[in-house]
Amino acid sequence: MIKTKVAIIGSGNIGSDLMIKILRLSKTLEITAFVGIDPGSDGLKRAARMGVPITAEGIDGLVAMPEFKDIKIVFDATSAGAHKRHNEVLQAHGKQVIDLTPAALGPYTVPSVNLDANLQAPNVNMVTCGGQATIPIVAAVNRVSRVRYGEIVASIASKSAGPGTRANIDEFTETTSLAIEKVGGAKRGKAIIVLNPAEPPLIMRDTVYCLCDQATEADQPAIEASIEAMVKDVQSYVPGYRLKQKVQFEVIGDNSRLLIPEMGETFGGLKVSVFLEVEGAAHYLPAYAGNLDIMTSAALKAAERLVELRAREMAA
Repeated sequence: MIKTKVAIIGSGNIGSDLMIKILRLSKTLEITAFVGIDPGSDGLKRAARMGVPITAEGIDGLVAMPEFKDIKIVFDATSAGAHKRHNEVLQAHGKQVIDLTPAALGPYTVPSVNLDANLQAPNVNMVTCGGQATIPIVAAVNRVSRVRYGEIVASIASKSAGPGTRANIDEFTETTSLAIEKVGGAKRGKAIIVLNPAEPPLIMRDTVYCLCDQATEADQPAIEASIEAMVKDVQSYVPGYRLKQKVQFEVIGDNSRLLIPEMGETFGGLKVSVFLEVEGAAHYLPAYAGNLDIMTSAALKAAERLVELRAREMAA
């Protein structure tokens, strides 16, 4: 099989992890360019040792590389601010873009929820690490009982958050909150990220709260089964993704309604609490960096599925 040639922009933690995943795991992708802006970065040095063509001249250096003309897919693992120009340049050259920043210029894409629906878009956005971990759960609850309000808290090891992640905290919360609504199906979404400085570093932990309209105790088994099925779907491309404990339910009666400040109303109904953890595959950073692993695994899944669908179209 002839592999599809791809490039990665961003030589930090996310870009480096994705590069190694493609080299080790992918049967359909071939990385032919790895792009950074710091010649001394560990990512660029590692890529050069592994025989991957590199440039430290950013997007302009990529366009100037002889390999560029044959590249079909470009992953952007830089920052939301830089992505706008990168996308403009890449679209002008007809490249498929998979965006691992919170820029969200293309449709929000979570493989276990809406992958195939978005792969015709020239730019596909992978939301955020917290979004990839938690939005599948909101969607799983929503397909049984409408989620009026979905709130997620993503806790990641401080050591796994590089400069790009730290520079995108505001974009993380905004993008994830919107994706909880647009992809997860919640009427209103809220996202919080915590950079945990604990030593030794802890693996990624995520908490998902869903307040469900018109749900009763009788709906609990169906909601739990939907969540467990969704966890298995995510595990198919992120093996370290798992429930930390059983799904928790609480019926909120009219005599103890919850105030939802973001919506200016009170809530009575079923509260669903889900506790997750994500252990990384340790392709580039240690296993505690599950936030990297779920992001790069989702991007790899999207690219490989895109290649599969395009091959079917050509064969038809």
